[in-house]
Amino acid sequence: MRGRGVHYDTGTFPNGDSSRPAFDPRVVAREMRVIADELHCSAVRITGGDPDRIDVAARHAAEAGLEVWYSPFPCEMTNDEMLPYLVDCAERAERLRRDEADVRLVTGCEFSVFARGYLPGDLLKDRIPVLAGPGREAALAGMPGKVNAFLDRVVATVRPVFGGPLSYASNPLDGVDWTPFDIVGLNHFRSLRNAATYREELRRDSVHGKPVAILEVGCCTFRGAGDLGGAGWYVAMEPDGVTLRPDLVRDEEEQVRYLDDLLPVFEEEGVDTLFWFGFAGYSFPHRHRPATGQDLDMASYAIVKVLAEDGGFPATARTRPDLPWEPKAAFHALAARYRAMAEREAGAR
Repeated sequence: MRGRGVHYDTGTFPNGDSSRPAFDPRVVAREMRVIADELHCSAVRITGGDPDRIDVAARHAAEAGLEVWYSPFPCEMTNDEMLPYLVDCAERAERLRRDEADVRLVTGCEFSVFARGYLPGDLLKDRIPVLAGPGREAALAGMPGKVNAFLDRVVATVRPVFGGPLSYASNPLDGVDWTPFDIVGLNHFRSLRNAATYREELRRDSVHGKPVAILEVGCCTFRGAGDLGGAGWYVAMEPDGVTLRPDLVRDEEEQVRYLDDLLPVFEEEGVDTLFWFGFAGYSFPHRHRPATGQDLDMASYAIVKVLAEDGGFPATARTRPDLPWEPKAAFHALAARYRAMAEREAGAR
């Protein structure tokens, strides 16, 4: 596997709410060094809704020697709103590329779910239930045609602006035609639903003669989350969207088991680049003592736990007092895997 990466969120806006309310460039710079030096990553996928934030993180990533996957993530926008937004991001990514950074542009993420105009509902919280309801089939009719028609417009518009490789972060509902792209980009979560066909699905998307990037894969931090894959966060929350289900059991090893199962698959199937989902979940803080409030980190896919100020985490247990988080078991497991890959790569030269 050529690229060893992790997904890095600068703040996305599903339902209009920011996934990262506070954004400190000094913390971002430090995190990029951790990603490069401690996680042994060679690449980072930087997502977000604010192009200024993506720019800041992308430049710190380039300074850390990382390959930058510049990944604007428009949420709750229509096609007409997304197109100029994506062009602006393409122009920014090109400026970074001309400053001699190694840059790929990911032209959005899962339009079928996160954009307006594809599924019924103005907000993500209104659209998600459609996928589990009786109107699912009718709502999905013609979806690939709608997505690909807009992606054709996007690629035709950003190609003259950005001179590097192009990709898109797809889910299976999008049904992407990869002809106009340079890299096949998959958000490819494994769950009980597709466990038996997971490798076969990956192979179906590896026949285009183009590099395949896994742009998102991972699971939440509670027992049984690996069986839920990309739906873990949704299942973990009560209908109010802010409260955890009371029956969840924290289990950091669940993420490690999921990681250990899938990394060999990606290597064996010739995946070009992998981005583990994700680095930090700033809107899902960890509370060490449940009595002080819910441990929302259980619903997070992140490999570090962002510490709530009132979370009761012992000061004596802090390993990084200059950062607002502590590593989870999956951080150490991924670092060990990536280090071994880097050593094998160096030995083969």
